[in-house]
Amino acid sequence: MLTLNPCTTILSPWEKSSAMTMAIDPRSLSQPERLLWWHGVREPDHIDLEAIANARGARVVFRHLDGCAARLVRSGDAAVISVAVDSIPGRQRFSLGHELAHWICDSQRSSFRCTSADIGPQNAEAKSVEADANSFASQLILPSYLVDPWSAGRKLTLDVATALAKDFRASLTASAIKLVKRATTPACIVCHGQQKLRWFQKNSGIPFDFYVKRELHQDTAAFDMVFGAASGMSRPRKESADRWLSGPNAYQMTVETQSVKLPDATVLTLIALVQK
Repeated sequence: MLTLNPCTTILSPWEKSSAMTMAIDPRSLSQPERLLWWHGVREPDHIDLEAIANARGARVVFRHLDGCAARLVRSGDAAVISVAVDSIPGRQRFSLGHELAHWICDSQRSSFRCTSADIGPQNAEAKSVEADANSFASQLILPSYLVDPWSAGRKLTLDVATALAKDFRASLTASAIKLVKRATTPACIVCHGQQKLRWFQKNSGIPFDFYVKRELHQDTAAFDMVFGAASGMSRPRKESADRWLSGPNAYQMTVETQSVKLPDATVLTLIALVQK
């Protein structure tokens, strides 16, 4: 903190964030956020999922797993959470959060064996135990009470999602989904492979009668990444909404898009409606 004179004080971004979180009523938080708050989490660096799991009676091990991304085996008041050692760090943290959700919320079952599909974003709209565990994990890794002040005033782009992922030690996919879900701008996040649309998630700002097109338009950066040699992350670009969305008067609307090629060769695209 730099003091210029007795009347002028400049706060760093994290000091501003901390000042905001101090004013939060814990009763207004979701269950996973309250768990973090109870463990003293006031900044992203404080989020230690292994320590929280151990405090709740679950031992965490990283090892090779056949056919699944993570496992939970419980015995009475104790449990072992196994996470695939060959996953990327952001994916490991989400898998751990997912199994921790099962340990805390799903006491009726003695074990869970969760695949990548169970833990993946394609389950977001489902009404299931796995979808609930994903929501819980998202709030553990990217709690809204820290993400909201972090993202305040920032533009909705994959560049910002990359910065969020770095600061919260999360995956780019989870970070992009979080920003889209919390944004006031109508937006969605979509993932394509060569076999067309893999999954998508929209926020409440996207009109209910608008749908994500399953096939990529040939004039998009995502098309070049999926079917051509292009890689990395594209720059944000404005284009006609009907390249991505179908709905009333979509051809008259404009979206800003940005795409990135993921390690599994799929392409993630953030789509935001341009407000006029």
